[in-house]
Amino acid sequence: MCGWMHLPRYIDKIRLDLAGKLHPDYHPNFGKGFDGAWLKAAGLTHEQFVDVVKGTITDGEVADWVAINVKQPEDERGSHAAGILDYPKADDQAGQERLKMRKEQGGLGQRTDIKSFIDFIDADEKRQ
Repeated sequence: MCGWMHLPRYIDKIRLDLAGKLHPDYHPNFGKGFDGAWLKAAGLTHEQFVDVVKGTITDGEVADWVAINVKQPEDERGSHAAGILDYPKADDQAGQERLKMRKEQGGLGQRTDIKSFIDFIDADEKRQ
């Protein structure tokens, strides 16, 4: 959405939270993790963006707001996407441990094909 990876997922989580339907598993990292990476790249706080989403009805309205108000160059969006796609890097011991823990918690500890949190999210949500 608007050239930003993760943005549609973050908007969905905000809408679910506003409706009181965000699964409890998502609460500890809500506005952090990949959400936080997008916020940092966009120059916004979680609270600011929740207010934007709260003031809209459709995702198209959010996309319009982002297109007007988040003026980051294409290379910034590319860096953001690259950072998400291969997180954690192989040499990030703490990140690798966190991924291992999440895989085990999700009953996916045996899955050697899950090498990033994007892989984990897809597997955990039964897309892979």
